[in-house]
Amino acid sequence: MIYATDSDFNSIIKVNNKVLVDFFATWCGPCRMLAPELEKVEEQNNDVVIVKVDVDDCPQTAMQYRINAIPCMFLFENGKPTKRAEGYMPAEEINRFVRG
Repeated sequence: MIYATDSDFNSIIKVNNKVLVDFFATWCGPCRMLAPELEKVEEQNNDVVIVKVDVDDCPQTAMQYRINAIPCMFLFENGKPTKRAEGYMPAEEINRFVRG
């Protein structure tokens, strides 16, 4: 799992083919519930890079992607956002989000 900053976010998503980005905050209860589910997804998928973006520490990136609610996940493929989902999801549902 990679923790991105405003300054390195764009380079991280462009270097990897498939990136799942989790926009979160440390004070957010559903975000804390999502964290272990993302760890499961990371263990089950060798071809997906998971990137976490703390919206409080990375306001420019959060604003760029219009993050109004957290947790919010984006799937980037070849550097471009292809899917968006908001709210808590169990690992199985995240896997479907990434694969489907």
